[in-house]
Amino acid sequence: MAEDTLAFSEEDLDTMTELHNDALVISFLLNNTRIKCVLIDPGSSTNIIRSEVVGQLGLLDRVTPISRVLHGFNMTDEVTKGEITLPVDTSGAVRNTEFQVIDGDMRYNALHGRPWIHSMRAVPSTLHQVIKFPTKDG
Repeated sequence: MAEDTLAFSEEDLDTMTELHNDALVISFLLNNTRIKCVLIDPGSSTNIIRSEVVGQLGLLDRVTPISRVLHGFNMTDEVTKGEITLPVDTSGAVRNTEFQVIDGDMRYNALHGRPWIHSMRAVPSTLHQVIKFPTKDG
């Protein structure tokens, strides 16, 4: 297999004790704060973060007030509060990521959609409950 190939193996399943139907949920660092409960959603065409999370980080003043309508989010249309670009640190790989900021209630603190997944050159696996992406160390 080529050195730059990302693949999943049976070893990746070793930590799984039983079959599951779980979503892929990760955490990342933002301003030296661990943001937990972040959904990896390859079906989403945008990255989303809750306004409450941005407020707790003291970054509400950095939100650009550009309203957009997200269709189909939480089974309804959602109007965003604005957008913000934040340096997301995932396992030492830092990527400036544009988020749509919402006031609405959602189960997750943030959602990484295709824009983040593709920019990281990441391959998520709900089966293995991991996400793999190239880093400077391999």
